[in-house]
Amino acid sequence: MPLFDRKDKSRYSTFSRRSLLVSGAMTAVFTGLTARLYQLQILQGDQFMTRAEDNRVNQRLVAPLRGRILDRFGVELATNRRNYRVLLIPEQLADSVDAALDAISRIIAISPSQRDRVHRDIGQNKRFVPVTVAENLTWEEFARINLHLPYLSGVQPDVGETRFYPFNDELSHILGYVAAVSADDKKEHEDPLLDLPGFRIGKRGIEKRFDPEIRGTAGVSRVEVNAYGRVIRELGREPGMPGSDVYLTIDRQVQQKLAELMGNESAAAVVMDVHNGDIIALASTPGFDPNLFNVGIKTSEWQALTTNDHNPLLNKVMSGVYPPGSTYKCAMALAAVDAGIATPGFSVFCDGATTLGNNVFHCWKRGGHGHVDLKRGIQQSCDVFFYEVARRLGIDRIEEASHRLGLGRLTGIELPGERAGTIPGRAWKLANFGVPWQLGETLVTGIGQGYVLTTPIQLATMAARIASGNEVYPRIARVVGRDAQTRPEVKALQFSDKAILAVHEGMSAVTNEPGGTAYPWRIIEPGFEMAGKTGTAQVRRITREERASGVRKNESLPWRLRDHALFVAFAPVLEPKYACAVVIEHGAVGPHPQVQIARDILAFTQKRDPARLPNAYPVKTAENIPGFKVTP
Repeated sequence: MPLFDRKDKSRYSTFSRRSLLVSGAMTAVFTGLTARLYQLQILQGDQFMTRAEDNRVNQRLVAPLRGRILDRFGVELATNRRNYRVLLIPEQLADSVDAALDAISRIIAISPSQRDRVHRDIGQNKRFVPVTVAENLTWEEFARINLHLPYLSGVQPDVGETRFYPFNDELSHILGYVAAVSADDKKEHEDPLLDLPGFRIGKRGIEKRFDPEIRGTAGVSRVEVNAYGRVIRELGREPGMPGSDVYLTIDRQVQQKLAELMGNESAAAVVMDVHNGDIIALASTPGFDPNLFNVGIKTSEWQALTTNDHNPLLNKVMSGVYPPGSTYKCAMALAAVDAGIATPGFSVFCDGATTLGNNVFHCWKRGGHGHVDLKRGIQQSCDVFFYEVARRLGIDRIEEASHRLGLGRLTGIELPGERAGTIPGRAWKLANFGVPWQLGETLVTGIGQGYVLTTPIQLATMAARIASGNEVYPRIARVVGRDAQTRPEVKALQFSDKAILAVHEGMSAVTNEPGGTAYPWRIIEPGFEMAGKTGTAQVRRITREERASGVRKNESLPWRLRDHALFVAFAPVLEPKYACAVVIEHGAVGPHPQVQIARDILAFTQKRDPARLPNAYPVKTAENIPGFKVTP
């Protein structure tokens, strides 16, 4: 065979093998690609189509409308109003951010802190995301922005919703306020709504206590976005479910009257229905404007609130604890009658003091009251009489009687921050001080001093229980759209009718008979008369020199050294309907301002009673509030 034929055959064989290998490799590659395409498009096509759609369409939460808070007659106490805002879109600016802010500041006020926040928000977001410059503008400010809008590049006016409290500080300690969500709030509550920029939640009062119900359920907005996350258009929107309304037992007009009577005193007062425990008015003064916390409180405003010696941020009705003073003698009298101590013939001679060993216990009246029985002991608030009653009762029976009247225990009212106070006893002292109880401490307890501490809401509960003879509990709220909370069954008070009647007579003598400690400030209108008990609580020890001189006028002392002034009452005397408790810090001055406040508010409340004017004041009850159900 010729040489060239062998060479050609060898070359052909080599080419054929290479072609076969390349063809096989290409076939394998295309087979793999085909299989992968089949997997992606056929087997997993729906899954990847969903992912692609998710990248194109985003679902964003829409904040729901917050539920309202209303009084017993449907008056809106906390509602929502339009929030006029100015937004800035950085990518649409013709100049720098500072230049845009300068232009806006020539129309509305922009603080340095607002400027800093705008720069911070822009740095944390993409440039097409709108950033809030100012919110809660007045209509005039918002109108000026719109008027100059053609000359404001990148500026976008916007209208949203914000919380509004129309009565400012009048109900601040009842309603509380809403404020921005903190990091701790997000840890405590697992709700995606809390991640929304600018979202507000309840921080105090009813706003906090019923925040999950008032908050509502988030809506959803479906928007189409591009690869950079910029919104192209909105495809659909579900508004969500507005929050539930909360009806309070408060009568706003009585609340307003009470706040006016208390003025700028550092004080607390409660008006309560003695039969069902409804709180008609609850005021702690001075208060604060809850709108400040919603729009953003200034540093100067915060400092003014926190440095005020009258503690405007403290709800004194729930969280203020005070020695009850002589108002506590009502509890002592009930226990004394039931224990068989204060019998019709029982009396004590008061010469201005009594002794126990080497200790002298003084009466408030220098020279004493003479012979005193139970009625006169309550009427003239004789300390010596109740020293003797306390000695005979003993601390165990005093402690038990106090608890029956709701003292030294949480009342369960639907407001956060309640304190229990202190009703001392043997076990309490041993646990807190590690030493046994002493008889002298029993005598001091008998006039509401020493270790005894109560809250104004407890004193109002005590007055209501004495007035009705039932174990009532205070309540202030009803939520529409859900079952009511189970309330304790109203039981008869664990004191005899004889004891309750005796205390009624003594309290009536305090206000309606000459010689009573509150007689000059009684209600004189027939059918509206009140029964009550005055109290003075010392905040310091009286020196021997002061007692010897007989001069100890609170008016001449610095405000913080003056005694507290207290008063508990119910009205009308014959058929009690309302109870009241008033505490004025360092307010024990001559004309008994606490009695005057109680007198005026009880008279006003009785005239506002829906039973007297049924057509004028339709109370929102379980029967006429849609969606409200009663749980026995």
